[in-house]
Parts: sequence; C-alpha cells; structure tokens
Amino acid sequence: MTSAGVDTMLDAVGPRLRELRRRRGLKLAEVGEAVGLSASTLSRLESGLRRPTLDLLIPLARLYRVALDDLVGAPPTGDPRIHMKPIRRHGMVYVPLTRPGAPVQGFKVIVPGRRSRKPIKQASHGGYEWLYVLSGPLDLALGNQVTTLTEGDAVEFDTRTPHGFVSGSPRAAELLVLFSAQGEQIHVRNS
Repeated sequence: MTSAGVDTMLDAVGPRLRELRRRRGLKLAEVGEAVGLSASTLSRLESGLRRPTLDLLIPLARLYRVALDDLVGAPPTGDPRIHMKPIRRHGMVYVPLTRPGAPVQGFKVIVPGRRSRKPIKQASHGGYEWLYVLSGPLDLALGNQVTTLTEGDAVEFDTRTPHGFVSGSPRAAELLVLFSAQGEQIHVRNS
C-alpha cells in the first residue's frame, strides 16, 4: 500500500471514532475516562488533528467492541475464514458460507417448522441451485411437482423453474444450498 493510501485510510479513522462514540451515546469525557485519555486528545483524534496510533486505537477498539481492522478500514488480509452474519429472509435464516460476490454462493439455510399445509409459495429467477438436506424432512416444489426430501438427499435444478421449499414437519429443516447466478450447473462426480 502506498503512503498516500495509508494517509487516506488514517484520515477516515477520526470520523469512524466519532460515529462509534455518538452511536453509543457517550461524551468525550466518558470515553476518555474509560480508556485513560484526555477529552482533548480524543477530540483531536476524532477531528483528524492528531494522527491515530496503535496505543490510542487499541483501547478504543476494545471499548467500542470493534475489530481494529474495522476501525482503521484495513483492506482484506487474505484471511481464509468467512465471517458469517446470518441473514433473515422470508422467515428463514441464511448463513453465508462464501464471500459475497463469489461466482457460486454457499449458504446453510434453516427453514422453520411448518405449521399448516398451505400451498408452497414459488418464485423463479435466473441461476442454478443445488440443495443438500442436513436434517429434514423438506418439501420442495418445482413447478407442479412437490417432492419430500429427507436427510442426505440432494437435488439440483434450474431456478428459472418456479420453485420453493418448506419444512415437511413441525420441526425446522436444515440444508446446504449452492447457488450460481450465472446458471452454472453444479456437478459432483465420484473419482
């Protein structure tokens, strides 16, 4: 990273610190007392008049409970871990298993237990999907056909076909889903 890039990154720290403090409803004096810094030092840091250093940022990151990388806006380091943040959509919980923008997206999906036998809502869109049932049963609707899948079952289908799924029982169902927006098929071959 160039010197100009580092300067730009450090210039953004002050506004981030101010936003974190304000979101938590804290005054400069309260933060200063908690981390052992004067209110004037914190004010200069937030306004960009003082260059942030590790000895200033580490206690603030601890107080605000944010990663130091997030505080300074550090670029990705090649950390292979996926930082999973569950997404709730249509009553289901999607746990991302791949980074956003990957050509094939992976999710663990938790489907709530089914309370009634209403028809399964279906949608269609471009892409291709592969499902593996971790625990079930799971009722999968593809067009006019409904198939009950159980633990260990896998299916793949073109998502332009109207489709939808619900738990096949009052218990939650869990599945792994791979989705490709480009319509690439997922093939698993035995070696």
